[in-house]
Order: sequence, then structure tokens, then C-alpha cells
Amino acid sequence: MPHPGWSRFSFEGIGTHWEISTSSTLAPDVQRQLLGTVADYDHTYSRFRPDSLVSALQRGPGSISLPGHSVALHDVYEALYRLSGGSMTPLIGSSLNRLGYDAGYSLVPSGAPEGAAKWEDDVLEWSGTTVSGKVPLVLDIGAAGKGQLVDLLAEVLRSTGYVDFLVDGSGDMLHAGSMPVTVALEHPYNPKQAIGTVELDNSALCASASNRRAWGDGLHHVLDGTTGQPIQTTVATWTMAASAMVADALATALFMVEPAALEAEFDFSWLRVFSNGTATFSAGFEGRLFT
Repeated sequence: MPHPGWSRFSFEGIGTHWEISTSSTLAPDVQRQLLGTVADYDHTYSRFRPDSLVSALQRGPGSISLPGHSVALHDVYEALYRLSGGSMTPLIGSSLNRLGYDAGYSLVPSGAPEGAAKWEDDVLEWSGTTVSGKVPLVLDIGAAGKGQLVDLLAEVLRSTGYVDFLVDGSGDMLHAGSMPVTVALEHPYNPKQAIGTVELDNSALCASASNRRAWGDGLHHVLDGTTGQPIQTTVATWTMAASAMVADALATALFMVEPAALEAEFDFSWLRVFSNGTATFSAGFEGRLFT
């Protein structure tokens, strides 16, 4: 939790609650920059907004130009698509829509689960900041996007002189400064309880859980891209890394990839909780689990 006496700036953005805590009060122009960064990100990547850049790809074949930070998104998705054998994919949006997690939040499936289009079939070309679809595509960068937005908000704070802060995007966090913060790890079956704590000290902590964005009978937002089925064996993950974008992406990847394969290419620590109540964690995960 943020330290007593810190200033808090709260707002809603990209469909979730944000809280930015700083050791000194945020100036009004910095608040405007933060809100503008969130608005720009939403206008670029939201698959729920008909006026977003990525929504143009849903209407038919064509190309869009994304901001420069999209290159980092491409790189992390390309690596995790490869490591997961296609289970983690930016083309998962059509599978989510089919199960009811669509632009209208119908939360009513329109058919049986269906796997996403395969990236290697060249339906999607993503080179640098240019993304092209040969067929209508639902691009969904939700597995890494909120984390990247955490990083972008941290950049705004650093560029305006703030050195002690915590950016909290509803579970995806980045801390900077001389005063570490202690964060509770939410129980995957009871959001009012914690299963442990972790000290966050100049790094990012991100979480993914199947109890969030859940609806219907066993339906939630973490799908296997090869089948379109919600993943049921892993129920919650936490990851710590230098950037929130990487931590966010790896938190989702842990639902479908064994940690050793991810550790071979990424520098991070992790904790996984399974549906049978057991947990595994890396040697470098500096949290404390309650017994």
C-alpha cells in the first residue's frame, strides 16, 4: 500500500480504475498529461470503441499506423506466441467476442469456443508500427497493454520530475523511488482476502486471475488461442519484472507456458496458483505466502 501522507490521484481509464500515488502532490498540468496518455492509448488500442485505430482492422482488410511504443508490444507478443505454440496471441479478440466478451459486453456466447486465426498464416502482418490485416481482424493487446500503459504513465511522472511514486492500474503496478511499498496478493477465490504479500521496490508487479472478467458457466477472459477455451487449471499468477508491460504479458503467459521456457528468454520472478489450491513460485519471487 502507498505510504501514509502520499498524495493519490484516481481516475477511470481503459475500462478499469487507476490510482497514482506520489510523495508530493501532482501538479494540474501533470494530471492532464497522465489523463491524456490514457485517452490516447484507449483511442489507439481499444477493440471496444468503433473509433479506435485497431477497430479499423475489424471492418475489412487494410493497414493502420500505430505509435512508436507498439514496436515493444510486437516484440513481446511475437516471443510469447512462439513460446506458447500460438496459445497466447494478439488475434484472440475474435475468440473472446464469440464467448460474449464483445464490444457490447453481451456476455452471451454466440457459439462453441473457437481458436484464433494463426499468425503464421499471414492473416496479420505487424512490422514496426504498421499493422495490416488481409482479412477482418480483431486485434487484442489486452494481455500486455495495461502493463505498457503503466510504463507510459511512469514515463510521464519521471519526465516531470517525480521520483517517488506508485502507478497502480488495478493490480498492474510499477514502483519507483527510495521507499518500497508492501502489496497484498489477492486470494483468487475471495477478493476480500489475501494469500500473501510482496515488497515492491523499483520494479513492476502484475497479476492475472481467472476470477476477473468472468461470466457465465466457467467463462473468463484468459483463453487458449489454439482452442478458444478458457484455461481452468491455473487460476492466478503474479510476476515481477523491470517493466510492467513484460510483467503483464508474462502473467498471462504463465497460464499456458511452463515457467522454465519463459525464464530462458525473460528476466522475471513469478508465482502461480492452481485450481486445486496448490502454488508454485520461482526462487527469485520475494513474496511471503500465508499458511
